Amino acid sequence: MPRRTPRNALVGLRTPGRFHGFLKTASICVLIAGLLSPLSPAVAAPEAPAEATAAADHCGNQCSDILPPGQNGNATLAQILLNQAFGTMPEHASDQLGPYADLAKGHSGLTNATINNFFNDASFGVPSDQVASTVNPAGRGDVTIVRDKKTGVPHITGTTRYGTEFGAGYAAAQDRLWLMDVFRHVGRGQLTSFAGGAPSNQGLEQQFWRHAPYTEADLQAQIDSAVASNGERGQLALADAKAYLDGINAYIDASDSGRYFPGEYVLTGHKDSVTNAGTIEHFKLTDMVALGSVIGALFGSGGGGEVNNAISLLAAQEKYGVADGTELWESFRERNDPEAVVTVHDKSFPYATRPEDPQGEALPDAGSVAEEQLVYDRTGSAAGSAAAGASATAAETAMTSAKRGMSNALVVSGEHTASGHPVAVFGPQTGYFAPQLLLLQEIQGPGISARGASFAGLSMYVELGRGQDYSWSATTSGQDIIDTYAVELCQDDFHYLYRGTCTAMEKIEQKNAWKPTTADSTPAGSYTMRVWRTKYGPVTHRATVGGKKVAYTTLRSSYLHEADSIIGFQMLNDPDFVKGPEDFQKAVQHINYTFNWFYADSEHTAYYNSGDNPVRATGVDAEFPVWAQPAYEWRNWDPATNTAQYTPPSAHPNSIDQDYYVSWNNKQAKDYTTAPWGDGSVHRGNLLEDRVRKLVDAGGVTRASLVKAMADAGLADLRAEGVLPDLLKVVTSSPVTDPTAAAAVSKLQTWLSAGGKRTETSAGSKKYADADAIRILDAWWPLLVKAQFEPGLGSELYAAMTNNLPIDESPSAAHGPTGAHAGSAFQYGWWSYVDKDIRAVLGESVQGPLDREYCGGGGLSACRDLLIGTLKEAAGKTAAQVYPGDDQCSAGDQWCADSIVQRTLGGIRHGRISWQNRPTYQQVVEFTSHR
Repeated sequence: MPRRTPRNALVGLRTPGRFHGFLKTASICVLIAGLLSPLSPAVAAPEAPAEATAAADHCGNQCSDILPPGQNGNATLAQILLNQAFGTMPEHASDQLGPYADLAKGHSGLTNATINNFFNDASFGVPSDQVASTVNPAGRGDVTIVRDKKTGVPHITGTTRYGTEFGAGYAAAQDRLWLMDVFRHVGRGQLTSFAGGAPSNQGLEQQFWRHAPYTEADLQAQIDSAVASNGERGQLALADAKAYLDGINAYIDASDSGRYFPGEYVLTGHKDSVTNAGTIEHFKLTDMVALGSVIGALFGSGGGGEVNNAISLLAAQEKYGVADGTELWESFRERNDPEAVVTVHDKSFPYATRPEDPQGEALPDAGSVAEEQLVYDRTGSAAGSAAAGASATAAETAMTSAKRGMSNALVVSGEHTASGHPVAVFGPQTGYFAPQLLLLQEIQGPGISARGASFAGLSMYVELGRGQDYSWSATTSGQDIIDTYAVELCQDDFHYLYRGTCTAMEKIEQKNAWKPTTADSTPAGSYTMRVWRTKYGPVTHRATVGGKKVAYTTLRSSYLHEADSIIGFQMLNDPDFVKGPEDFQKAVQHINYTFNWFYADSEHTAYYNSGDNPVRATGVDAEFPVWAQPAYEWRNWDPATNTAQYTPPSAHPNSIDQDYYVSWNNKQAKDYTTAPWGDGSVHRGNLLEDRVRKLVDAGGVTRASLVKAMADAGLADLRAEGVLPDLLKVVTSSPVTDPTAAAAVSKLQTWLSAGGKRTETSAGSKKYADADAIRILDAWWPLLVKAQFEPGLGSELYAAMTNNLPIDESPSAAHGPTGAHAGSAFQYGWWSYVDKDIRAVLGESVQGPLDREYCGGGGLSACRDLLIGTLKEAAGKTAAQVYPGDDQCSAGDQWCADSIVQRTLGGIRHGRISWQNRPTYQQVVEFTSHR
């Protein structure tokens, strides 16, 4: 049976029943009563409502949004204990989770009039009868924070720029202070010292600090550079940031004196619940850069993986020879697959394409690669304890649901809508967390007019949302802005040749020590994280190349430049800057993170792919490590500032007023070679492409019909829709006489006839329709992929290829990139490989085929025997074997295995919801007029 009180996923806090280990319910009640002071928000008298004045709004009540679980991400100790003892929720902590979840069953009957049953009204302002509270933070007369009754979203209106940003900071701290504190420590590699030594905390800080091992001087240098290089806008951003921080710190002081600060500070030993002893540290400018480095690493840094690419290429060449092995590897890499779904239609944007004559490659000698050690114990020896292994596992799963998210976008031009105005349904996927990484807000002040979502601690501007007469959103694009260099070692393992001179590596260390806390039973401990840094970036691996000892380093174009993107967000919030699609494109060109950006107003739509794409030296293949020599460096690269020549805006995939745009982290455009593996003939993007194209062909698209298309795609099993029909063609190419296989085929065919979706029998039933067919496919996929490809590839090459691209990412796949209960599914898998191979076996046309037929060694009969054999094996697996259970679910509970869990980052936990493959924050917009 599942544990009723699982450990929180990230911050090491224990959930219900674990506070102090063994407190009885009666004891908790007494403690709660003592904590409910007159100044606690739980019992504070509501402030008198006041009418808020709305800014110019051209949406005509047709803008909506949603962000589960709820706006309120702060909870006092009393509220945490009540939640843990009785399941009660602080106000507005969970009120967006139900409507979000309900769309999975409610979308089929959706109309424009019922959209806000599942979304919030995202109009500007708050009607006077919906005002819940009005606050002038810190008594300031130049800013007002109004919160609405339904969601508690802050509507911040300032008469001065400083007051506006002060209010944004104050409101952010009201809603996310603990979360912001957690992530400023994550960005500095100091989470364990702050929140305890739980393996999840160790893993989280290790995951990020390895890629951005910044010193305090590095963080400050980013601020100085971003300001100096952006003139008046840079100075304005600095002033905005300072005002924002003043607002955060004003709330910290108020909550401390009023004793209504987040209860997690008590649970982790930073504050005393009785004496109020202890402090909550004020925020400073470099904290925002540390936060930004985490967000950039999660969502906006495509590329990398060159060492793993080299290992799999060498394995292919070892088995099949250089020529055939390279052909095999390239066919699986699908760099520029002609069958891949693309966002920009009929335009070519060449980038990072395969060179005809690669230059400077530094492929490792077989078996010589070793990953660089990060963690050391107190004596300075490499840590190899069980705790280190546990933290590494936690690092693998702690935040990958965010990094491997399912952001999507559906945008249709006015030419194809019922109203003649563009319609958009779009949003980012930031994972399911409690509290959520994003927060909602409206900001109105001099030079700022926007409502939408922002990352907590970086919410001085709306980052994804809407302005007065336009809206914008983003999906992670993942194009390659990261390269791996082989630096030749000299003298010892910590000196390298830099442009002919033996140069010492820079040693960057972060020491952490922690004590046991009431929130976590991890024993006291300490360790040191150590990164060796070169001019070409941090060292990630050691190897030999042609017998020479080398260190492999990772150089990212946004490294040391996370703060630069602030200017683009500032422009997006400025109604005097963004007046149309061209202005929008100019704004997002200032964002160096790798994102796909989408835009809609009442007349136009637009798209732009952002990121600092380095111009590589002629002949350099971005897929593999190259020698750290001037001939193979980025053009005009300055190692002191990590700046280089970048491809011009016109070379980035971009478009205005295309008939429609779809994106689900798929390929951007023809010849735009992106970093992720798996952009082939079957991709999650096809689920959107097929549905939106059908709507556009029919014409008369509405907000409701576009939401339906998104929600329908979000319930589809990509394997069932994109691959299963051809698999069954092979299986039924002759009569299926085996009774077990025949019964399985019948169930799968029935499921396909019903649409091949993972849907409940009825809302809240927690049981799937066609449950047996879903169980069979979940069991069959890994069996058939292994049987189909491992014999032809060989076990070593097959393993190397699965390191590049996991074979499966079903909703219940705890082994997949996102881990269990993460919502996101079907982003990474061998769907295209199976599809191309099976179509080849069937004799169908395949563009960009694999290097050979793999199924059964080739031929329809042998492939059919293989599929029937694995299908029989899959059909014989019980639900308990396919869904083995975990700390959330009993073995065999199929619905629960798929279900989404809001992974706890604090003391409040939420119930599970039914699976749907959908963005976390999402907008539905259709503007009716334009300035």
